[in-house]
Amino acid sequence: MTEVLSIWWAWLAAALVLGILEMLAPGFIFLGFAIGAAVVGIAMLGPLSLLAPAPVLLIYAIVSLVAWLILRRTFALPKGNTKTFDHDIND
Repeated sequence: MTEVLSIWWAWLAAALVLGILEMLAPGFIFLGFAIGAAVVGIAMLGPLSLLAPAPVLLIYAIVSLVAWLILRRTFALPKGNTKTFDHDIND
């Protein structure tokens, strides 16, 4: 398992799978994880490949959380703006 965490293309493949999952279950849940995996996969081409698996997973968790928070802030409805219907569409 630790060998897989050191391979850059495994992170990019995980990002692709998570991106596909986001298409099947929308809601910006998997997209933050996909962005985190893509960032770590690209960073594994550089100096991040020298780190042990534990710090890489920590970086993945932090990047995923930040990406999810940014997505939530950017695309969420403002507080109190819920759609309510006062009448039936057939009236």
